[in-house]
Amino acid sequence: MELVQGTLDVLVLKALQWGPQHGYAIGRWIKARTRDVLAVEEGALYPALHRLERRGLIESEWGVSENNRRAKFYQLTRTGRRALEAETASWAQYARAVGRVLDATGPEGD
Repeated sequence: MELVQGTLDVLVLKALQWGPQHGYAIGRWIKARTRDVLAVEEGALYPALHRLERRGLIESEWGVSENNRRAKFYQLTRTGRRALEAETASWAQYARAVGRVLDATGPEGD
């Protein structure tokens, strides 16, 4: 399933909520958490990571992965944590609104 425009950034921020991760682990976490419904392609993930870093929402540092390979690890900044909170509230409101529309039983609404 394709991601709705604008959702990848908030998913990446959420994946980093518990600590630093490298790009492959972020994609793997999103796929596992969505029970394989959303698979993030590298061609979308890494541009999103770079975009979030340019915006100051995440920062990166080189390290060694669990496979003993050199990898760039990303983590939330203070600004990124605030953005995650705001985006989470916004997405929850959006999901409730869409749910009300999809649950409508007639043209007048509920």
